[in-house]
Amino acid sequence: MDKLRMTSLDLAAANIDKLAEIFPSVITESIDPDGNPMRAVNFDLLRQELSDHLVEGPQERYQLDWPGKRAAAFAANAPIAKTLRPVREESVDFDTTKNLFIEGDNLDALKLLQESYLGKVKLIYIDPPYNTGNDFVYEDDFAETRADYLARSGQKSQTGERLVANTESNGRFHSDWLSMMYPRLRLARNLLQDDGSIAVSISDHENAQLRKALDETFGASNFVAQLVVRTTGGRQDSRHFATAQEYVLVYARLIDKFQAGRLEKEATGFTRTDPSSGRSYKTQLLRKWGDNSLRSDRPNLYYAIQDPDGNDYFPMVDAKTEGCWRWSRERMTEAIASGLVEWSKASGGWVPYEKVFAPSDDEVLTRPFSTIIESTGSGAATIKRLLGSKVFSYPKSVELIRHLISMANVGPHETVLDFFAGSGTTAHAVMELNKADGGSRTFICIQVAEAVEPQSEAARAGFKSIAAIGRERIRRAGAEIRADAGLLDKTLDTGFRSLRVDTTNMAHVLRTPDETDQQQLTGLEDSVKADRTDEDLLFQVMVEWGLDLSEPIAVEKVGSLRVLSVADGALIACFADEVTEAVVKEIANRRPLRAVFLDAGFASDAARINAEQIFREVSPETEVRAI
Repeated sequence: MDKLRMTSLDLAAANIDKLAEIFPSVITESIDPDGNPMRAVNFDLLRQELSDHLVEGPQERYQLDWPGKRAAAFAANAPIAKTLRPVREESVDFDTTKNLFIEGDNLDALKLLQESYLGKVKLIYIDPPYNTGNDFVYEDDFAETRADYLARSGQKSQTGERLVANTESNGRFHSDWLSMMYPRLRLARNLLQDDGSIAVSISDHENAQLRKALDETFGASNFVAQLVVRTTGGRQDSRHFATAQEYVLVYARLIDKFQAGRLEKEATGFTRTDPSSGRSYKTQLLRKWGDNSLRSDRPNLYYAIQDPDGNDYFPMVDAKTEGCWRWSRERMTEAIASGLVEWSKASGGWVPYEKVFAPSDDEVLTRPFSTIIESTGSGAATIKRLLGSKVFSYPKSVELIRHLISMANVGPHETVLDFFAGSGTTAHAVMELNKADGGSRTFICIQVAEAVEPQSEAARAGFKSIAAIGRERIRRAGAEIRADAGLLDKTLDTGFRSLRVDTTNMAHVLRTPDETDQQQLTGLEDSVKADRTDEDLLFQVMVEWGLDLSEPIAVEKVGSLRVLSVADGALIACFADEVTEAVVKEIANRRPLRAVFLDAGFASDAARINAEQIFREVSPETEVRAI
């Protein structure tokens, strides 16, 4: 019976597998720091495979670089021996909700979500630290081997204690901020659907650096827009000018698949009636106007059509300036034949117009969103109303996030991710939008347990961390939305399943013989840590098998043993210390897609082999594993 990996996916190893399929000649062997053979990539050969000329050595190229960039890339790929533990007492509607709130380092959380949510997120919105000189950044120190990092990650839970102030006196002020953002952006990209997008709020401090980092991680060709968000009046504490704007950088996962949302446009001005169809219409000039409207700009769109008097009519701006039509010859010919061109007599002669018909009852007239977003509500006022005081600084407004969700064209059943969740504005916006249109969008929020300042309003209100503020804000906002939902109350999901990043559930992970003395051997008999439950183990299995972490979980008894069933039999788990043959047969008879047991739960190797045989005979399609 194969054992589960019980660590996050090793992305470097997965990338080597992909390279081996495409360029087998670049795969070689090397020795790891412990003297064991390992696969490696011959980068000189790989550069040659990807070049159309002879590669002799390092080449200068246009790219963003900074001290620590390679370590940041390592941080994105290195596996971790961590897990997500459910916290029922902090959740709302744990058994039915599809929303997630994850407390912990977002780098770890993004790694743990790689298989469960690969290509499943429509929009990622983040409001990261702006690096103003007063912000905290993650101190990601990966100056170690992959094995050392994996071992350390399984021994120590690191959350808020790795946040350090990034002051302008720091010699690596911009570099440290980029090193924090880079691996997180790389991991986030994997989670987006092909038609998905990421929107990142930022100020002038790191706008240029962030744009380059996004160009590198998402591809410059996938840039969609830089949105300008106007703030009220402008910050009077600005050094030279009153800064009255922030920005949102938007990138698509794949620009050819991305379709931005559109605003409904009021149907006005349709005052004429077409005699042949009876439809209302208005007219607009057939000659092109505005930018690129001269013959020199579009010479192929300068040609003659016949006016009502039978004379050649050219698209002239005035008596001496040649313009151009808005349509090609072919389209113009079809439009004239279809009666979509109307001539009007003016003092200077005839002028042609296009007939624009009013939308029918089942059509909606739309227009693109503007890249300028006017001031949209007060996030601080919302926080004060919900939580009683100003417990969070500079929260984004619900209206802004709702606007961005609409701009990203997030459908009624799609997912929004925010891995710098802060006070939970994104979750609030998703729930508000669902109430407005009856949708069932889901959110995933990730927030580190960053401690609040001891003398702050948040501390006086009883909050110990930013994550605690976020959870409470979502609880209260959800209750308020549900109370206002009316008939939608029964279908609206205002809950969240609370999870926490923690060390692996396994007590013996990556322990080497030289780290274990005689007195410790008896403590290694139990492979699971003493404080972990079967539901903790279940979520670690769900993470590794790539199951949706919001799937319903049923708890039942089979014989005298507790059994957990995920998504009506997609996974059945029994982590009892003594698994009987009767229980194995009962689970096999249900023919689950996957089944998992505690390795130590089998009395002997013979019992384990017997369990495998039962599944081969009763349910051969079931994937059976042990931990």
